[in-house]
Amino acid sequence: MTSGKTFTKAAMMAIAPIAIVIVAPQAAQAESIVVRASGPSAGDYKPGKKLADNISITLKAGDIVTLLDGRGTRTLRGPGTFGSTASAAGTDTRTSLSSLLQTKRVRRARTGAVRGAIVEPTTAPRSPNLWYVDISQSSTACVPDPANVKLWRPSMTEDADVVITPAAGGEASTVHFNAGQSVAWWPEGLSVTEGAQYALSWPGLTQPVKIGFSIMSPGSEGLENMASVLISRKCSAQLDLLVETVALPDPAPDVGS
Repeated sequence: MTSGKTFTKAAMMAIAPIAIVIVAPQAAQAESIVVRASGPSAGDYKPGKKLADNISITLKAGDIVTLLDGRGTRTLRGPGTFGSTASAAGTDTRTSLSSLLQTKRVRRARTGAVRGAIVEPTTAPRSPNLWYVDISQSSTACVPDPANVKLWRPSMTEDADVVITPAAGGEASTVHFNAGQSVAWWPEGLSVTEGAQYALSWPGLTQPVKIGFSIMSPGSEGLENMASVLISRKCSAQLDLLVETVALPDPAPDVGS
């Protein structure tokens, strides 16, 4: 019989990734980080730059700056003067963030065929998990667990065989998606290591999708730390997904600016 102490430890390990995600937005708002910037003042707000709490940000016409902190992301649009800290009021992003950052490892299993007609969504699908590798676009994929990598495709109306070829040479592997299936496991025979590069192709694709891997180190769980890692390692597809998922309403300029 499993002892109470052993069970408690195992249970805590199983829920740890979720607990970190839920707590992060409640942490003290010490600073914000720039995740996107365009316009005349873009040079002053390069992605990855950290801004102190409660400072004023003055933007010119045409400036668009997106900031991220433990509460979510805000897009500032010039002209005007804005505060660097998000208002305490507004949308709570904890629920969507918890699902997006889920890293719990699950056992590999076969996926059966889906019965019935598959209807393509009317709006562009968005990956439900930050750590799924989006095969619809070439990118570098930041991976927290190399043994738990899954592929995601936005269009799932038809069966598809995705051929994955190592850029460094070697035997290719094929991943099969059934109609109605959007997520599949990365092949066990292909290593997921820092800097590994692969080309993905399937029927109807004009040119291969190129996917590279970057392994995230421990301590990247906090929302701001995670965004910094995605920016520094050029995991742009995941950064875009993170920004879109935890977006807060665009703030208005401060009164009197």
